[in-house]
Amino acid sequence: MAPPLIRDALTSSDRVGVVPLADALGVGPSVWDGLLQGGPSPSPFMSWAWHRAWAEAAQPHELESSRTLMVRSESGAVEAVLPFRLYRTRFRRMPVTALGWAIGDLGCPDHLELPALGHARVDTFVPHLERLPCDVMLLSNVAEVSPNMDRLLAACVRRGWSVRRAPMWRCPYLELPSSWDAYLASLSRNRRQLIKRTERNLYRGHEVVVRQYGSAHLEEGLRHLCQLHAQRWDGGGVFALPAMTRLHAAFASLLAQRGQLWLATLDLDGTPAAAWYGFLFGDTIYFYQGGWDPTWHHESVGAVLMGIMIRRAIDGGFRRFDFLRGDEPYKMSWTRSWRACYEVALIKPGPRGAILSGLDWAARHLTRARRGKTGSSGPVAS
Repeated sequence: MAPPLIRDALTSSDRVGVVPLADALGVGPSVWDGLLQGGPSPSPFMSWAWHRAWAEAAQPHELESSRTLMVRSESGAVEAVLPFRLYRTRFRRMPVTALGWAIGDLGCPDHLELPALGHARVDTFVPHLERLPCDVMLLSNVAEVSPNMDRLLAACVRRGWSVRRAPMWRCPYLELPSSWDAYLASLSRNRRQLIKRTERNLYRGHEVVVRQYGSAHLEEGLRHLCQLHAQRWDGGGVFALPAMTRLHAAFASLLAQRGQLWLATLDLDGTPAAAWYGFLFGDTIYFYQGGWDPTWHHESVGAVLMGIMIRRAIDGGFRRFDFLRGDEPYKMSWTRSWRACYEVALIKPGPRGAILSGLDWAARHLTRARRGKTGSSGPVAS
């Protein structure tokens, strides 16, 4: 069952209101992304390019139902946006209408934050949120440090909302040193020798070329990426989903035009053996996906290419290398640092909200009791 329709309500006399997501994207990348720049770690998944790519990949009904709460200054300048979509789901086993990010979880977006200028009155969102036909707000993948979201949550609490923030998963990252040698020196002796020996042996036994793909050869680079990723996962993997293919074809194209795309293959004797796909945003390089030909697995081609891309990030003067969601062993072999993504649940005040809050409290209390009996500390999901 579809949630109730939302009436678009931004007028010249009301500086806060709801507009279709397509209209919000019409403000352009410079305005939209400018709202992210003041944050401690701007996320590429809250950027104009990601939302624009999502709009191209989404089902028509998803795009049609997506809206944006927008705050403008007295002069009409955009100061904050909250892209959202209403959907039907269950919360603590009760059927509810929920408000979530417009982009949902397609593409596994991480480190999400409310795009807003530091002085923007995000508290003015709350009365409009209260008028929307939803029971709860469920905002997943929220960044560990998200000051704009914190301001919104504080404003909701002041108006009687119930707010809960729970960890979801870990995102490993590297704070990049000044040189590759300095990075190697930070590793154990065995790990350092393994990296050097694996790369040396590969170059000794093959003609090795690292090819990078921009706008001119984007289609070829994406084809190699999808093929090698599928080979790595025995014909499966994330790019087997048509929506994912559409999303990243559009996103990579927009990034390539801006010089933000990092798409490369490691070619052995003229044939791609491994692929690496990521992007730069602010002072951070994000690793998104990769793949390799299992024929070369014993040569550790994926690990060699990862090391090359980390070295490239260091040489480029970037501050951080982010492996994104999941603390798989191959990521943690490069770093021991991680930050969490969170789910934020906000329940409206009122009789129905009181029931939902009670069910939520009981469920969390039961979970803590079970963890206490088993001695589990309840780590972040990976």
